[in-house]
Amino acid sequence: MEEFDRKIFGERLRTLRAEKNIGQNELAKVLNLSNASISYWETGKQSPTAEALFKLAQYFNVSSDYLIGLKSDW
Repeated sequence: MEEFDRKIFGERLRTLRAEKNIGQNELAKVLNLSNASISYWETGKQSPTAEALFKLAQYFNVSSDYLIGLKSDW
């Protein structure tokens, strides 16, 4: 079984933010998360909680499987 790849998650989150033209601060405010969390996730320093993953998937209208690298399409 594969392990969670923080790098893939971080890259996908960064790409989704860029596509929506939203900064880390703005995303953190919209989802009621800390700016540090967004930064740590994108740099692979931390993994998101299940609740945060749920919020991100809803906000970007993608599957959580896509965000964590289990699927290559949304």
